[in-house]
Amino acid sequence: MDLHDKEILSGEILPVVIIGNGPSGICLSYLLSGYTPYLSPGASHPNPLLNSKLREQPHLSLLEQDLEYLCEGLEGRSSNPVAVLFDSLLLPDSDFGLDHTSPLEWRYEAERAIPHLVLGKGPPGGAWHAMEGSMLTLSLANWMELPGLKLKDWMREKRRNVRNDRATPAEIASYYQHYVSQMSLEQSFACGTTVTSVTRQPASPDGSPPCWRVTGLQRREGEELADGSSVSEEVPFSLLAHNVVLATGTHDIPARLGVEGESLPFVCHSFWELEAAISRGELDQSSDPVLVVGAGLTAADAVLAAHHLNTPVYHAFRRSVTDPGLIFNQLPKLLYPEYHKVHQMMTQQQQRPSAPAPDQAQNLNDNSTSSSSSPSPSSYTGYLSFPRHRVVAFRPDRKCILESESGQRTVVQVSKALVLIGAHPNLSFLEDNGRPLGIYQNETITCRRNPIEVDPFTNSVVAADGPGMYAMGPLVGENFVRFLKGGALAIASNIAKKQREESGREEGDFTIDRVMERWADRQARAGVCVLDS
Repeated sequence: MDLHDKEILSGEILPVVIIGNGPSGICLSYLLSGYTPYLSPGASHPNPLLNSKLREQPHLSLLEQDLEYLCEGLEGRSSNPVAVLFDSLLLPDSDFGLDHTSPLEWRYEAERAIPHLVLGKGPPGGAWHAMEGSMLTLSLANWMELPGLKLKDWMREKRRNVRNDRATPAEIASYYQHYVSQMSLEQSFACGTTVTSVTRQPASPDGSPPCWRVTGLQRREGEELADGSSVSEEVPFSLLAHNVVLATGTHDIPARLGVEGESLPFVCHSFWELEAAISRGELDQSSDPVLVVGAGLTAADAVLAAHHLNTPVYHAFRRSVTDPGLIFNQLPKLLYPEYHKVHQMMTQQQQRPSAPAPDQAQNLNDNSTSSSSSPSPSSYTGYLSFPRHRVVAFRPDRKCILESESGQRTVVQVSKALVLIGAHPNLSFLEDNGRPLGIYQNETITCRRNPIEVDPFTNSVVAADGPGMYAMGPLVGENFVRFLKGGALAIASNIAKKQREESGREEGDFTIDRVMERWADRQARAGVCVLDS
């Protein structure tokens, strides 16, 4: 969709603008487009308490029911109650490896559709398009799918079976892009957009209510040149909305250690830089070790990638290998054998420090990955872990100084260093980068340590400048697609409830029906962003 360089609908206020077109924004768009979940006639849920509650008002859609009441007594792997509820309804007992049929049925009810816009920098799918590679996703295939389109069925149409019930990021990105097309959501998506500001707009003298103003730039292709290429241009846009949803994800800005030498050219901050180095033939079994910093799944992927090339690996991380918070201690071994393998390596092949003279650092040569680790019979050659260590500095001669909790320092010679300790969202379009919205208002917004604080049953932002601001997905601590769908349910339910309360009442000088009518006309005249399915 082409937003042009003026206020859309001549200054009228849109019901909803969603910032971010990844799986969070796509799922919410699906619910706002009239697709409505009901308890299927004759269906039951394996949880007897939830099943009893669902049968109390089976004629009501899930969007009309009391979500807080339905959430009572449910437990799951998310701290967000509606996420646990919706996951339990879409994938009953999936944590136990069971494949129960969902008790929900989806009905398309056009009268429930709420006009909305989904803004995204690239094609639908968000950050998944930047993750293209051969690594398998952490989640099982059915955990990655969105309502109404089975991922496995889509994969079969592509004549490919899902390996180990999991898929690659490239496949998932293609699925999300196809989903938008398959569900006829394209008219609500504006691609190539960068939001630069979200501010609260006061009530106007003509009686228009307070709302949100969303401004930014949209990339548009200019005139075609003689050689067949075209020059793109960025055109400003300005939108007014009653409700604005923050769904940008958290993969925009890689987290940094903040240590000396971190900007040296051999220090990288993304897995894809490692893949690029591999494709250029820069790493092999004769290379100096690669240093991987971090104990998350991306760090594990880097360890596996380097190990596949027989490139030696030093692996430094701040946690203990037995820390319950370590992601590897939370994953079933049978479902994630490759990550279990990394955890074994981390546990069994730890650096055993010698006793250097006082004030001296232990130096490891490039053979230390096999000689210093006291390997077990099942050890993996060329790997050495440094639990409870931090990076002190990187040196221009490609040496890195590590320090243990006790203060013991070790100097390692490396070919490359990969700092893979997470990422921060780009919330530059909000005041102070969105910090006032976090649980800890003076700290940077992060998925794990400082997510945006929201109401657990509506996902409305607690510290927003006014009503109608919501957040979902990684911004509120939901990193897995499996659970971010609950945020979409909470938001869609709350917006639908507000509209029911205002049913029949004119907002300013127009009704919701009039907005939808004019919106459809506006979309018919506007350009649509190109989607490849």
